[in-house]
Amino acid sequence: MPGVRKRPSIYALSNGGAGAPPSVRGDRPRVPDAGHRYLPGSVAIDVVRERAPAARPIRVEVRVELKPGVVDPEAESIQKALGLLGIPAVQRVGTARIYDLEFSGVGAAEARRLAGEAVERLLANPVIHRVTIRPDAD
Repeated sequence: MPGVRKRPSIYALSNGGAGAPPSVRGDRPRVPDAGHRYLPGSVAIDVVRERAPAARPIRVEVRVELKPGVVDPEAESIQKALGLLGIPAVQRVGTARIYDLEFSGVGAAEARRLAGEAVERLLANPVIHRVTIRPDAD
């Protein structure tokens, strides 16, 4: 078929032999990466980009746990296993998920607001979960 190139064999590619396409043999430059620019004559140069000093990211910890009265089978299983291991003094076991969210380019109040939005839209179900949002003490 016209316009269809036959794929080179693995042997030809690994040896950079004549069966390899020109980009593998090194006859021409490959597609430039971000941050590199090719000049005529296949000379690669680094593009230097001026960046403002990076502001310290704001970290927020979101703790999601089940509300009292909601069945927590994982916690019940752990409490039972602790008793079987000879650690019977544990009165209550609860499970929680902790999400560490890191925001850049926003202030502390905006980071807290965005974390709250993430909780409402994705991280928790308000019917069964209790949520605590606090700035990370980093």
